[in-house]
Amino acid sequence: MGFCDLTGKRVLITDAGQFMGPALCATFAEQGASVIAAEQPLLDPGAPAAVVAAAGRIDVLIANLALPAPSTAAVDASDGEWRTVFAHLVDPLPRLVRAVLPQMIERRSGKILLIGSASALRGMKRTSTYSAARGAQLAYIQAVGVEVAPHNVQVNAIAQNFVDNPTYFPPEVQAKPAFQERLKREVPLGRLVTAAEDTRFAAYLCSDAADCFVGQVFPLCGAWVTR
Repeated sequence: MGFCDLTGKRVLITDAGQFMGPALCATFAEQGASVIAAEQPLLDPGAPAAVVAAAGRIDVLIANLALPAPSTAAVDASDGEWRTVFAHLVDPLPRLVRAVLPQMIERRSGKILLIGSASALRGMKRTSTYSAARGAQLAYIQAVGVEVAPHNVQVNAIAQNFVDNPTYFPPEVQAKPAFQERLKREVPLGRLVTAAEDTRFAAYLCSDAADCFVGQVFPLCGAWVTR
């Protein structure tokens, strides 16, 4: 099956119609996985558990959560904006994990991968609510990853930015000369990471070849965080 074999793995991908969802579904299917593409909204407190229950056996959970980042100055960021961003990006994550962990712990096998953001690793102007929510995601993954590692369950995160996807870098944005100049100025790679490059790394982290990674955050951003 190529760089990693996911044959027989049942993979639940949330918000499958947005952010990295379509590319993840395609790549994981190419590697032999049985993909469960969940597009249901996860804002209701009971929705994540319902999605997990409907999926049945889950060998891999991909928490693909996204929301267009507000560009509000910190002094103007309202309580409402804070609650909205956290409701979309943070609240569903522990609900998904709580729902899926018992079966993984019982089998002593399973992987959970968050598709997160590198905005939590480097300061950005006018993104205080979004960056805070993305940071909360990563802190949660690190803590849970260490906690469940003795049960042979691996929990990790990809912290990405400047990856080709329709939520944050749609074609109309990429076509702007100012954006291309920004790529050259801010991203040592000099281009966007492709969706295939991103999702192939995700597939590797969810394969049996990557059992040694626990509670880790992997920046995937063309070296944007280290420039």
